[in-house]
Amino acid sequence: MAIVDVTVIPIGTETPSVSSYVAEIQKVLKTYEPSITYELTPMSTLIEGELPVLFEVIQAIHEVPFKHGIQRVATNIRIDDRRDKNVTMKDKLQAVKSKLTEPTEVETETKES
Repeated sequence: MAIVDVTVIPIGTETPSVSSYVAEIQKVLKTYEPSITYELTPMSTLIEGELPVLFEVIQAIHEVPFKHGIQRVATNIRIDDRRDKNVTMKDKLQAVKSKLTEPTEVETETKES
């Protein structure tokens, strides 16, 4: 299971707003359910699934602005591919949240110094 943070940036749009492209990308992502899970954030979209499927999904969403007449698209991708255990986006968030209620190693080291 891998997690991808992806941002598709259409270049040369008529207005500064890109929300219509983002909405179209979300519709494309929906067609890949249940093979993937995804979450829209204010700055990017997080997608989780098997890596070969994620590469297919990235290509599909990269094409969205081209299908709407844009001539240039920049897509930024970060991949977290952990193979020692199966960790989901939800698991990663829960790991951090659980540490918010207890002192972290960093806090303990600081107090001891």
